[in-house]
Amino acid sequence: MTAGLPLVWSSYLRDWDRTLRAANHPDTTRYNYLLAAVQLARYLGEQDGTAGAADDPTVVERAAVEEFQAWMVQTRSAATALNKHKGLQQFFKWLAEDEEIARSPMERVRQPKTPTKLIPIIRDDDTKRVLEACKGTQFVNLRDEAIVRMLYNTGARLSEVANLRIYDVNMDADTIHYRGKGSKDRRVRFGPRTGRALSRYLRARARHTGFSLPALWLAERGGHSLSANGVKLMLRRRGVQGGVSGVHAHRWRHNYAHEWKLAGGDTGDLMLLLGWTSEDMPRHYGASAAAERAQQIQSRIGIGERV
Repeated sequence: MTAGLPLVWSSYLRDWDRTLRAANHPDTTRYNYLLAAVQLARYLGEQDGTAGAADDPTVVERAAVEEFQAWMVQTRSAATALNKHKGLQQFFKWLAEDEEIARSPMERVRQPKTPTKLIPIIRDDDTKRVLEACKGTQFVNLRDEAIVRMLYNTGARLSEVANLRIYDVNMDADTIHYRGKGSKDRRVRFGPRTGRALSRYLRARARHTGFSLPALWLAERGGHSLSANGVKLMLRRRGVQGGVSGVHAHRWRHNYAHEWKLAGGDTGDLMLLLGWTSEDMPRHYGASAAAERAQQIQSRIGIGERV
């Protein structure tokens, strides 16, 4: 990632990555943090009048960060710029804590405002069409149905489902062991239909050339595991086959939160099941369906209809 960067930038980023690894930050978090700093370094290297900052992050000033942030908004999106803002906050905070700089240039840099985008839930009818696209007795059909049902039934993250190991599945107790963000493990129950789909897949997996691999999900051919990106592409393909647009794992996660709240489920229990530690997450994931829930409650209560 740091190939071609000035030596001082590369040295600092290598040291920072060591600190992130020592703190047991997830790989995706480390990647996103480091990418933000690398992109700032490359941006500064292409600008006139930033020779010092282009060679050394300890002399980066607020104005340079704001210009980079504005460039990100213009060339990518406000959401991407916000992601870079958060990564750079951590980088310069680390430099300050290490006493490499007196104060962070991010102190007075405002976060870019991002428009609120509601992620629509995926309806049961659409899920049914995706599952119908998976129907069949071939190995790949059984695998894909089991994956879709796991996402639909448990509301897990794409990475959590994709990274499952064969020993994470307990078919006697009908539970699955997920490894969430920040090494937060949890065990979740799955229902009868998901259990049946898993059983059928596991029988087919036992006859697969890669059956001895620890990964639960195997590629269709060869002794290889199915990667998270492979699961992502599979979902998109099955969505197209079923005539459902925008199929991705997080839509089932939103659907799970919506259905839970609609049934009057406790927010704390939902957080435990989905591996959340912040109460902002249930609000975010339920936002796309909050109006529908409010309308149903309004209809049930019957305010203004009793006289």
